Amino acid sequence: MKQNQSELLTKTQSFSSSTKNGVTRSFNQGAFKITLICMCLLFNLNNVWAQDEKTELSEVERATDDDYKAFTAGAHLKNMHTWHGFVVHPGAVFATNLEFNSRDKKFTFGVWGGASLTSVDVVNKNTGDYVGANYKEFSIYTVYRFSDKFFAEAVSHNNYTGVEERGDKLHYWSYDKTQGYNFVDLNFGYMVTDNTLLYLATILAGGSGDYEVQNDGSFKDSWTHYLEIKSKVWEKDDYKLSLFAGGAWSFTTDKTFYTEGAGNLINVGASLSKNVHIGNYKMPVEVTAMWNPEKEKTVLQLDLTIF
Repeated sequence: MKQNQSELLTKTQSFSSSTKNGVTRSFNQGAFKITLICMCLLFNLNNVWAQDEKTELSEVERATDDDYKAFTAGAHLKNMHTWHGFVVHPGAVFATNLEFNSRDKKFTFGVWGGASLTSVDVVNKNTGDYVGANYKEFSIYTVYRFSDKFFAEAVSHNNYTGVEERGDKLHYWSYDKTQGYNFVDLNFGYMVTDNTLLYLATILAGGSGDYEVQNDGSFKDSWTHYLEIKSKVWEKDDYKLSLFAGGAWSFTTDKTFYTEGAGNLINVGASLSKNVHIGNYKMPVEVTAMWNPEKEKTVLQLDLTIF
């Protein structure tokens, strides 16, 4: 997932959900259609609202208008990649994004990709041998900002780490529930105060193993929800300290996408950000201490924003 919106819109996780009881599923067209519908709705809303807000530009507005850049790109270097209480990859990662932003800054469409500088061991199911696999991801996202306080986001997480190394065939556009590396979520963010953000993410249509296997072998979608609150609690010069806590639950199944069993608190921690000055160059740096109480896992993540 992309890492803007106060670093809360993080993108992905590295999961493989093995096929259970020999059950396989065909292409999950529902999840893909939902993604396209969300993108179209957000894009149409942007066009309608932009037309309603058209006014005669003053000289000052024209000067500002000349600075408009429709396309931007970014890059991050991290010692590891975490997301919603998970360690997606435990080693160094280079992440990039390319996006389009509307003139009124309400609408964004972009792609986010990550690649690891280190590998992890996975088992090849054909040979039984351990083989090295590098973290690889190419995710798609769209955001619509209804106001300075409220936004909606749709993300197609496409994390295909270790797919071919495990002896599987890569189908990038497949959203098969049992395949384990593509899924879609629909998210909402609301600034409760100038310093506090509430973020709700919902996984759609049982993607990437977000389901519970029933006694008859059928799948019951969990539609897992993840709710996080992040608040800036201290600031001095260019130092900023934020605290966050997040939990997951499902209204339809006991199992959730993020937890071993029922809903639980899975992501607690603090982030300290500052700018490191190298000559005339200013590099934003953030250090995050994350604790997952359920998995009893604690890590320290360093994130350098190169541009």
